[in-house]
Amino acid sequence: MKLLENTIDRIESLDEEMMAKARERVDNLVKPSKSLGKLEDIAVQLVGITRKINPVIDKKAVIVMAADHGVYEEGISSNPQEVTFAQTLLFPKGLTGVCAIGKVSGANIVAIDIGVKGEIPDDAGVIKRKIKHGTDNMTKGPAMTREEAIQSLEVGIEIVNQETQKGIHLLGTGEMGIGNTTASTAILSVLGNCDPLEITGRGAGVGRGGIEHKVEVIRRAISINKPNPADAIDVLAKLGGLEIGGMAGVMLGAAANRIPVVVDGYISTVAAIIAASIEPKAKEYFIVSHASAEPGARMASDLLGIEPMLNMGMCLGEGSGAALAFPIVEAAGSVIKHMATFDEVGLPI
Repeated sequence: MKLLENTIDRIESLDEEMMAKARERVDNLVKPSKSLGKLEDIAVQLVGITRKINPVIDKKAVIVMAADHGVYEEGISSNPQEVTFAQTLLFPKGLTGVCAIGKVSGANIVAIDIGVKGEIPDDAGVIKRKIKHGTDNMTKGPAMTREEAIQSLEVGIEIVNQETQKGIHLLGTGEMGIGNTTASTAILSVLGNCDPLEITGRGAGVGRGGIEHKVEVIRRAISINKPNPADAIDVLAKLGGLEIGGMAGVMLGAAANRIPVVVDGYISTVAAIIAASIEPKAKEYFIVSHASAEPGARMASDLLGIEPMLNMGMCLGEGSGAALAFPIVEAAGSVIKHMATFDEVGLPI
């Protein structure tokens, strides 16, 4: 709890003075006004985050949190739960979707076992920070204790602090966990005050009971646990999951260390809502990568209040959208760093 409290205390708003200087420079670059659209906004945001008019973002990493979900036993997925374990082992080998996309921008993929069911081998290249072997079944009681939820947040913070010491300049969030769209939709239903039927999708593959059964499971979990929508940690604890808490911790840790963090799709955006609920200033450090194809993604983005950059029809997760967006963020930094102003080339505005 102390690490979380200290991290929250360290989060400051963006540097408005530096952002004003950045906006003035961007507005005077040799181009028509506003012609680079969102790139200009990202460039100004990067300056406000880093407090540097020429932000450096050449070292990048996607932190992938992996965990299982007790609600799996309710038949909400068509995929074997063992997929979480198997897929987690593939991240260090560079064989997953986020790894393939991350190669384009030279991003390091950091895999974390925060709650995978089973014992990941010590030599697998996965960072082992397991809190428990998956959450408990949220239809029978809380997915985890409040203490475990806080611990998941602190694991994310801890990993960011370690990556900061390695000189990382740009972070992305990712996850792996069969059943995590069920947990994410349950959380969003509470924080967004909506019926699960409005936002429940297939995830990685819906179980035999279809969407209707998945909705019923989520409704039952909410009814039994009665999470407090005014307390994001309570919602996280009662509905899961460990990887969602881990990603929220990554976002809080990034903000405390003044590092921009690229949010992936649906599940990451739900984690971002939790992080922003815990400390609203953290949201100023978020860059949302893409609009997930999951039905609840639009509501999640609206609730977070940040428009995604890309719409690629993706819903893989893993941090794949964050890795895809890294070159765009780098381009924004390059614009303010390498483009000349009208004054610098001796042209009238």
